[in-house]
Amino acid sequence: MIETQMIAIDDPQAIPIAQHIIEQGGLIAFPTDTIYGVAADTYNPLAIQKIYDAKQRPDEKALPVLIGEMEQLDKLTLFVSEAARRLADTFWPGALTLILPKGPDIPIDLSPYPTVGVRMPDLAFTLKLLQKTGPLATTSANISGGPNPTMAADVMAQLGGRIDLILDGGPTPGPAASTVVDVSSPDMTILREGPITRSELKALFEED
Repeated sequence: MIETQMIAIDDPQAIPIAQHIIEQGGLIAFPTDTIYGVAADTYNPLAIQKIYDAKQRPDEKALPVLIGEMEQLDKLTLFVSEAARRLADTFWPGALTLILPKGPDIPIDLSPYPTVGVRMPDLAFTLKLLQKTGPLATTSANISGGPNPTMAADVMAQLGGRIDLILDGGPTPGPAASTVVDVSSPDMTILREGPITRSELKALFEED
């Protein structure tokens, strides 16, 4: 068991403390545009394993990555296709997860597959945090199978003593599954339709 700190997101030390914990291989939880997420350094296999241990998450389930700016995308993937770039430019930040061919620096602990899922969340604080920490391996801040956390207290109830820091941003909107599009090959494949509809996605490419 470790002592889990809780800090309000409007505390001037919130991001510096979170950044230090990430750099030291620790785990933080923070609000997103859906629910609270728990996160670790994308490139640190030991830190990533801590997420699986804290959540009691099956190892074969890959972790998605959240980014805070477009420049971070190129570091995560082998290449960004024209279609992927257009989707990101149009719908990020927002409820769109892109499945991309993972770059050579992505640990197998994060994804045992040749791809990685990437999203840019639509929340100002979280974007600022991610711009400081770099891309973070992030998933729901709960015990696997437990209720989705929409309050910092929900995170503490499930992961208190298992993670280093909870950044309290008040209530979040609640779970909403993002639209998932596979752009790891030249053909775009819609794997899951969410807030961004199939017709919106297709219309983007019919404009040419």
